[in-house]
Amino acid sequence: MLQAALSDGTAERHCVFEVFTRRLPPGRRYGVLAGTGRVLEALPTFRFRTRELDWLRAHSVVDERTLDYLADYRFTGSITGFAEGEVFFPQSPVMVVEGTFAEAVLLETLVLSILNYDSAVASAASRMTSAAVDRPCLEMGARRANEQAAVAAARAAVVGGFAGTSNLEAGLRYGLDTIGTAAHAFTLLHDDEESAFASQVATHGVGTTLLVDTYDVHRGVERAVRAAGTGLGAVRLDSGDLGALAVDVRRQLDSLGATDTKIVVTSDLDEYAIASLAAAPVDTYGVGTRVVTGSGAPTCGMVYKLVARADSTGMLKPVAKASTAKTSRGGLKAAARRFGDDGRAVEEIVLTGRDLAVRDWDPESEDGDVRPLHVPLVVDGAVDSRWVGSYGVQNAVDRHHEARAELPRGARRLSEGEPAIPTVVRDVG
Repeated sequence: MLQAALSDGTAERHCVFEVFTRRLPPGRRYGVLAGTGRVLEALPTFRFRTRELDWLRAHSVVDERTLDYLADYRFTGSITGFAEGEVFFPQSPVMVVEGTFAEAVLLETLVLSILNYDSAVASAASRMTSAAVDRPCLEMGARRANEQAAVAAARAAVVGGFAGTSNLEAGLRYGLDTIGTAAHAFTLLHDDEESAFASQVATHGVGTTLLVDTYDVHRGVERAVRAAGTGLGAVRLDSGDLGALAVDVRRQLDSLGATDTKIVVTSDLDEYAIASLAAAPVDTYGVGTRVVTGSGAPTCGMVYKLVARADSTGMLKPVAKASTAKTSRGGLKAAARRFGDDGRAVEEIVLTGRDLAVRDWDPESEDGDVRPLHVPLVVDGAVDSRWVGSYGVQNAVDRHHEARAELPRGARRLSEGEPAIPTVVRDVG
């Protein structure tokens, strides 16, 4: 596409690309936008260097004119979008990329590969932390993901409400709280369970978490308290009927005087398993496979579509594909959310129309309480630093906490249903 556009003179036409999803995964009532900060971090280093250019040339992928363009490639356009951590719904324009066709079209795979995966993980994490209510969820899924995806998943899970991660690289890059426990291999390494527990307590102190189900759970609990005393930080259960075991272990810990020792449960948890343990005396959930794979929805189905482009006279014109199966609405858009008297969201508003009318739209002109959703992310190629690094992650965590609290009652139910609020597309003239 780039080579052809450079050849026919359309490569420099001003264009608007939009990222949105046509529908939520089955059973989901809202999505969570994550990965925006990673897109912005990747943008300044998205370059074509000698190694890549030589490969493109050797394999005749593009011609010399296109190679020359790629050698000097920099994104100098602008990007607006939802703040990371915001909830979204079908047709929500979560990111809008403006620039020349040549500059913007090259970003499609970069943007979608990050937003689709990270948002899937954050959406699953939000459902899990909703089900957990006030009990913390910990991300432990690195062994179930690609080595780079594992870092992204840890970050996205924290955006979705997780309290920490076992991924130390994610902790290093993004300032996330890191956690960890011993595995069964550590217990099996020793001649007996007592020796393993004694070694762990000697190294990490009585506040550590001891894994008690390698052999017999109840004997494991006895040995754990004997090794650490009644000040033992926590025991971890990783198999069996977790609900019933938690009840028994809580009773046993209390009888031994370890009334403040917490119970951590792991073992293929998802939002439904977490919800089923609501009445059990569980203090913390450790989640792996299901969160890093989106808990049944490994992608959000986001697309990157051209919605407006300058014509031969330089006028910006709306464009859209006509396929009935994959509809889209052309034109530059703004987005807002309407709230009821109780402060909860009642409607997602997508505004479209003439370019100037959309850009000049004022939320104060709307009836009721309306909050605009788009924020500046990149201006003339310069990335807004509020959304990147550890500071950006914390902003995303805060935004999600607030956005989820604004959803109508029932929006966080795990049962299947329609999106929590309807999306209304409106022409502003």
